[in-house]
Amino acid sequence: MATDYDSPRKTDEDINEDSLQELQARRVDKGTSTIDVDPDEVAEGMELPGADLSGEELAVRVLPRQADEFTCSRCFLVHHRSQLAEQRKGQLVCKECAA
Repeated sequence: MATDYDSPRKTDEDINEDSLQELQARRVDKGTSTIDVDPDEVAEGMELPGADLSGEELAVRVLPRQADEFTCSRCFLVHHRSQLAEQRKGQLVCKECAA
């Protein structure tokens, strides 16, 4: 988009007025639009603190650490050997923790 440098520039007051007018227009627009939300759908995705989860089962299959993986001694995450940054006193450190 081409810019006309000879045109009069807006002052700070003009910018503030424009912004105020835009905000007022947005407020009117927001009042007219409504969102229909099913409360059952919202409740499914929320977990309450202290909820009883004793009847829940783990739905993820957990694999033991593989031969080409290591556990970082700082973050305790399992990484692939390609993420190994250094070994200090027999402790393995990943690239993220070493940075």
